[in-house]
Amino acid sequence: MLDFLKNEEKKVEYVELIYDLIFVYIIGRNNSLVSHITNGFIDPDAFITYVLCTLITIQIWYLTTLFINRYGDNGAAEYIGLFINMYLLYYMADGTRLHWQAHFYRYNIAWMLILVNILVQYYLKYRKTVRETPWESSNIKFFMYLLLAMIAVIGIGILLYALTGLPLSPLAMVAGILFTILGRSRLDLMAVDFPHLTERVMLYVVFTFGEMIIVVGSYFSGGFNFSTVYFSGCAFLIVVGLFMSYGFMYDKLLDRDMSVNGNTYMLLHIFIIFSLSCLTMALEFMREDEIALIPKIVFLVSSFVIYYICIFALAPFLKGFDGHLSCFRDFAVSLVVFVLLMIAAYKVPRVNIAISVLMTFNIWFLEYRYWKRLREEGLAE
Repeated sequence: MLDFLKNEEKKVEYVELIYDLIFVYIIGRNNSLVSHITNGFIDPDAFITYVLCTLITIQIWYLTTLFINRYGDNGAAEYIGLFINMYLLYYMADGTRLHWQAHFYRYNIAWMLILVNILVQYYLKYRKTVRETPWESSNIKFFMYLLLAMIAVIGIGILLYALTGLPLSPLAMVAGILFTILGRSRLDLMAVDFPHLTERVMLYVVFTFGEMIIVVGSYFSGGFNFSTVYFSGCAFLIVVGLFMSYGFMYDKLLDRDMSVNGNTYMLLHIFIIFSLSCLTMALEFMREDEIALIPKIVFLVSSFVIYYICIFALAPFLKGFDGHLSCFRDFAVSLVVFVLLMIAAYKVPRVNIAISVLMTFNIWFLEYRYWKRLREEGLAE
């Protein structure tokens, strides 16, 4: 039944790529928040703002991508909605500042209007599906309720901020995640076009790596010396290792013919993209003398741990997952060893960054070994 309901595979359209480019700009705006250093580390208010703004931005992309994947038809209404949201995202990006209080209303009103726009798109599809494909209407109503709940929380948050000064509107992002998790049983009834979805997610990950590559360029600002060559080389190898391991998983291991609702895959990528953004900042901090040693090592290790935990959680979407659980135990052991080594060498940044390089390529090697086993069993090409 799911195979019957599943739409014919979509191609990623140019307008989707143009829409994604605005998020490259927003990633840079969000990352600029953590340039404010207090007492040897990121200003706490700036870091909280960075986390919330990053997750909110990725969630907007997530909601739009799922809509296009299931119901996109390249129609005029869809294109107009995308371009309107691109314009509104500029207002959100402009409001992404350390002194966010001066931009609170602009940021949240733009965020609310973006969700209203997506809600209108769902409503237009709902009117059509009720007549033509009524089995899809339940899924559409679920997302309409989700969006209505988030819009209501933002609206109430704006009102409460005006009355009390409490910025509670970010709870809309938390509510959206919880709503999706709690509604998994209903969402299982409607599969996504998984090849299209995985391609869109992969492209967003590539954009995030693009921001990481820009950060590596900052390592060359200190002149030509051993430290510059060593740290820039290690940072570059970390980016290469992370990119190649994700690309290898996407090309060789991911079972893109699965019939799934896509929400778990997307939710995990919210935190994968978030952790990559944190890793981008962590690499930049490694060369900053004004940042205390322990905080920047903790930030680097935490970013790696979040990233790899989410990568391991993608295991059910990989080929041959049920028959090769021992391989994933090797991944887990590698992560634990990495954390212990980083703690043991926390006083020596040169060793820390070298351990990070070895970790990224070790994961790539484990993926390659897993792929070889699948090939021997005829489960992969």
